[in-house]
Parts: sequence; structure tokens; C-alpha cells
Amino acid sequence: MNVEELVRDSLRDLAGAQEPVAPGFADRVLAVRRRRRTRTFASVAAATAAVVAVSVAVPQLVSGGRDDVRPSRVTGGHSLPVTAISAGRTVAAAYYTTTTRKTGKGEGVTERTYRLLDPGTGRYKKDTRWSYVAVAPGAKTAAVLERTVPASRFGLLDLTTGKVKQWIDIRMGLGGLSFSHDGTKLVLTTYDKNPDHVTEVKSADGGANAWMADRTTSRTGYMIFDMVSHNGAWWQIKSSRDVPSRADFAFTDDDKALYARIIGGSDGMEEFYNLSGKKITAPAKEKYLRWDVPARISPNGELAALGLTKEVNMGKKLPGKSYSSIRNPLTGKEITKVRGGHLLAWVDDKRLIAWERTTPLKNAGYKDHLVLVTIGSDKVVVLSGERDPDDGPPNLAWEPVFAER
Repeated sequence: MNVEELVRDSLRDLAGAQEPVAPGFADRVLAVRRRRRTRTFASVAAATAAVVAVSVAVPQLVSGGRDDVRPSRVTGGHSLPVTAISAGRTVAAAYYTTTTRKTGKGEGVTERTYRLLDPGTGRYKKDTRWSYVAVAPGAKTAAVLERTVPASRFGLLDLTTGKVKQWIDIRMGLGGLSFSHDGTKLVLTTYDKNPDHVTEVKSADGGANAWMADRTTSRTGYMIFDMVSHNGAWWQIKSSRDVPSRADFAFTDDDKALYARIIGGSDGMEEFYNLSGKKITAPAKEKYLRWDVPARISPNGELAALGLTKEVNMGKKLPGKSYSSIRNPLTGKEITKVRGGHLLAWVDDKRLIAWERTTPLKNAGYKDHLVLVTIGSDKVVVLSGERDPDDGPPNLAWEPVFAER
């Protein structure tokens, strides 16, 4: 009997006994995640909440070696990864490229094309069916949205077979998805229009026209879907002018609240909500974080990953070195610096995966690649081929989607 079958049978027995799911049930059954926290699973009831009940198994988690580092193989001259990128228990479970499709005169939408990691073969496979993919801890299951956004349902995709195990009808206009860190909850951000709509802007100097995202958001709220109790509650959120067109919610480090991007005087500003539709102040360990630095809090909760803080130019023929700030999450005070220009994911309490520069470009930018960096060391381990942020077909620039194995 595999883990998903065990969870299903356990939930069925609980339902038959008409007893509520006990706190920490999923953690005891699965015995996973190095940062265990006690959870209490309860149905949320309110007059403004739309509740749905479905049957969903908690994603199966698999083991991964702490010190196992696997760079990706790329085909000759092609920047897109072919084989799995992983370090320790952190794996790039998917990645996507983005293009703009014209939908009318002066209008278009930006669309993602995903490559999903097959856990069985260890290779990425292109899958054009989905507009949005969120991978659950374990890298075996993904929540997916179909091409038409906002969507009226989401699916649970088996990454090994490539088949949707179950569709869950929501009918709330889904645009974004994100799992909690323990995989027991899913936050679904809702919109009444496509959040990726763009408008064509003519170039003032006669060059190529540009595409600009909408200045106002169509976000309507969010739903917390509980993968254990089978309940979901939708909460309406009134958005201000500070909210960008796409402003998806994600769970904070302790899974007790949500955060989303807002536009302000500096990059990285965020707003926070509890799990019941109420806006709150930033949690103590989250108030100095930036939405554009995905790594956020270290597994032990003691370090915060922040943005680029130092650059060293190594000359025209050699790539430069960049360093990002590692800070105390409670005070915001810098503790040290670590190699890498953009910190993406923690591997453990000392190592991170980051983008680091490679080849300088004429427009003052640079090409980059994924690297493994270590606090206290200036060395990097290359994990991917070179990426050109300005690449067009066939070498499209790409963005990884990380999950814990």
C-alpha cells in the first residue's frame, strides 16, 4: 500500500467514525518535512464563505539525499534543461517560459509554457495544457489550471503518469495556485478577468513596440482549500490601486497567513492576510522580506534571504561576481553575504540555489545560470546551462518552479 492509499483509507475510517481529523494528522501519517509544525485542521464557516467538499489525497513525498547535487544536462547550445536539477531535498520540479500572444488590436496576454519533471525518468517534458502549475511537496503531484483563465476548476495532476487524478469544480474564477509548505493546504487566488492581460505600447524611438500589464487588478479574493478535511472557503478581498494586475497569494513560512505583492515606493513590498479573509500586519519573521526574493526564510527559521547587495566586476571576458544579503529575519540586520544575484530556494540552513551572472551583454545586462551557493564560501556549483534573459525562440528564457522532495 502506498502513502496516498494509506491516507485515503485513514480518512475513510475517520469519516465512518464521524470524528474530526485530529491536529497534526497528516504529519503523523506521512512523517515528512524536516520543519514539522503542529497543525489544527478545522472547517471555516462564515456567511461570506463558499464551501465545497471533495476527496483529495495528500501528495506523496519521496526521500532525497541531503548532499545529493544534480546539475541538469542541456542539449548542445540550448539553454533549456533536459534532466532534473536538484540539490539535497530541493528540486526544480518544473520550469516555464513566457510568451505574449496577441488577442486583438493593441491587446494580448502573456502565457506560460511548462516543462514538468517526470519523477520516473528524471527528465523534463513539455506540457502545453496548463496556464498555471503549482507543485506539491514531494514533487509527485501538481495543482493545475487549464488554458482559459480565469478557470472554473483546478486539477490534481500525477507528474509520473501525466494524467489528472481529479478535477475540483470551484466556479470562482481561478488565476493562481500555491501549496502550503506541508502540502496539506492550497491557496487559490481568484480574478474576474485574466490577470495576464497586456496592452501594446508604441515605441517612441521607432523600435519594437512593448507590452504593458494592466495598471489595475481584477483580483477578487482567495480560497483556502484543505487537502485533509476536504473543505474550501472563499474570501472576498477588496483590492486597492497598490495591487498589480497579477497578485497571487502564497503561504507565509509558518503556513498561518498569506502574503502577496503590492506596488509601492520600493521593490519587494508585500501585504498580508490571515486564513479567514482579514488583512493583518506582517508576521515578525516576514516583515523584512521581499516578494521578488523567493528563497525567504531558511529551514531552521533563523536566516532571511534578501536581495542583491554587492557586485564585483571581473572584466569584459570574465563573468562578474554578485552577492546577496542574508539577514536576521526578526531585526532585518545583515548577518553575512552569500554568492548569487537572485536567491531562489534554500537547500538547507547553509546552502541556497540562486541565479548568478555569466556573460556580460552589450545592454549592460548579463546572461546567467543556476548555481548552488554556500554561506561562508565563495565557491559556486553550476546547476544549469546559460540563460539569456532576452532570448527568443528557440532558446527561451525560463523560470524554475522548486519543490521539496
